[in-house]
Amino acid sequence: MTNPRRPLELNVGFLISAEVGTTHEFSFDFEKIQLGDDLVLTDFLGTTTFSRTQQGLIIQGQFSARTEMNCVRCLERYTGDMAWSLTDLFAFDQRSMSDSDLLVPEEGRIDLAPLLREYAMLEIPIQPICREDCKGLCPQCGGNLNQVDCGHRPEADGSPFSALKDLIK
Repeated sequence: MTNPRRPLELNVGFLISAEVGTTHEFSFDFEKIQLGDDLVLTDFLGTTTFSRTQQGLIIQGQFSARTEMNCVRCLERYTGDMAWSLTDLFAFDQRSMSDSDLLVPEEGRIDLAPLLREYAMLEIPIQPICREDCKGLCPQCGGNLNQVDCGHRPEADGSPFSALKDLIK
């Protein structure tokens, strides 16, 4: 049973003393979950499988969620979909550690929240766009061109190379 205050803290202590090759699956289904101070996920679904090896516990997982983002074109908030997978090793000792520096805690309880936060943050686009045909903001009045046609049109290009555009046609 998981702790309601820390729903991503899993008891894997029984796998530490299990035979090599033993696996156990954990499933997640949360309407809303907060990972860190700045990341709130909704419709969070996931499955992880822990496998006992000589070196430690290998975790393999598939996750999906939704989160709010700001569109870089129109600056509106929108909810975007995310999906990611992970494979990592929680080592039993320092000699077996991988590049991720994850160790199985002595008490046998692994909190996946920091690891899931890292992977989820990598899935958030650097320049999120609410939809492909987002028109953005008017450069003259700042109006959202998805909601209103302000009537402003782009000014003629004052570049000395603007005449070359006609040659392309």
